Amino acid sequence: MNDRLSNNWFMKWMEESLMPVLARIAQNVYLQSIRDAFSSFALPVILTGALFLIIANPPEGINWAPIHAWAKAVKPIAAQIMIPFQLTFGIMAMMVAFGTAYSLATRWDLDETMTGIISMLAFFITSFPATDVTKVTFGDVLNYLGGQGLFVAIIIGIITAIVVRFFNKSGLVIKMPEGVPPYVVRSFLALVPMFVMIVSAWIVEWIVWANFHITLPQLVLDLFKPLVAASNSYPAALAEIILMMLLWSLGIHGMNVVSSIAYPFWMTQLAANAAAAAKGLPLPGIVTEPFFHVFTHLGGSGTTWPLTIMFLLSASAQLRTIGRAELIPAIFNINEPLIFGAPIVLNPILIIPFILAPAAVVTINYFAFAVNLVPRPLIQLPFTVPVFISGFLSSGGHWQGALLQLVNLIVTAIIYYPFFKMYEAQLLKNEKEVKDQE
Repeated sequence: MNDRLSNNWFMKWMEESLMPVLARIAQNVYLQSIRDAFSSFALPVILTGALFLIIANPPEGINWAPIHAWAKAVKPIAAQIMIPFQLTFGIMAMMVAFGTAYSLATRWDLDETMTGIISMLAFFITSFPATDVTKVTFGDVLNYLGGQGLFVAIIIGIITAIVVRFFNKSGLVIKMPEGVPPYVVRSFLALVPMFVMIVSAWIVEWIVWANFHITLPQLVLDLFKPLVAASNSYPAALAEIILMMLLWSLGIHGMNVVSSIAYPFWMTQLAANAAAAAKGLPLPGIVTEPFFHVFTHLGGSGTTWPLTIMFLLSASAQLRTIGRAELIPAIFNINEPLIFGAPIVLNPILIIPFILAPAAVVTINYFAFAVNLVPRPLIQLPFTVPVFISGFLSSGGHWQGALLQLVNLIVTAIIYYPFFKMYEAQLLKNEKEVKDQE
């Protein structure tokens, strides 16, 4: 075992006791499928809808004549411009239901598309009240097909894949004779599990409606409200970032592990922000996906942009080489060359600021959003969008978002600098000894 690790009881405990448990969580097929559902299926829908939200709600806080002219021009047709936003965000949970089942089906060698369709249909049924649907206003149901239905969408996606796998493995499917076209075979193979899932969804929804007079997504959301509220707190955000950094310090992708569990909560808050913005109401959510990916992971996990610049300008040849290798990836918030090249992993000097700097940034972010110094995150972006551009866009087109990122970078640089100098001095000494021996 690494000497530094063996001399540090905490790192030893992390390595031997906590790391195996968290590694199993990161490799959990259900959590991986949920994460894939958001990133591969829901994200494109969210990004597309967010564009129309920005168009209909220009950042009038910017005192610039073209912005005011833009706001004046779109005001009469704002409701029409908002239709794509409402209908894309409004089906977010449907996409997650499809994507979760699809991703699990891929891992279990099932028919991905049919499994996803079955899941989406079952979720759709649970979102409607068990009454005369011709008298139901679609706008009322849309809330539960979107952000407010995420928890039920995930549950149904998992159950659907399990049901389809059960019927396929047990042979309780309708098999067609040889010579029948493949697309017909697929349809009949899916018929029994589809019937079971749709009937089950219908019965559950009917029972829920008869007893509570609300839909299943609404019931589950009410049950999860305490957890959603807790996830939007400063202690939750601080605990999440510290766990992420501890895992990265051991070479485990911390964001993947934490987001596997926290993503539905983050996205529920983000959807609530988008819905509030569309109605001109204050945004309720602080701890969202952009809270971390846009405003905390600047240059990559650990807020390592300043460290990259320090390496690039270092007197150490080793650190300069790493800095040059990391420069371009850092622009797109990718920092594995730095984490594993410096290395930060299992490095007792750099691990300290690697945890402290993001913890400080999370504290700054939460305070800035909580007291409304900076508009709260509104739009989820791909994590590769460069710093400043991402802050401006994610905050709904407000310059304060980019300014918050700049403040975070400055604070991070101050935290990293003394540890960088300590590590640089160590490497310079080693390089000098190697040179003297040549």
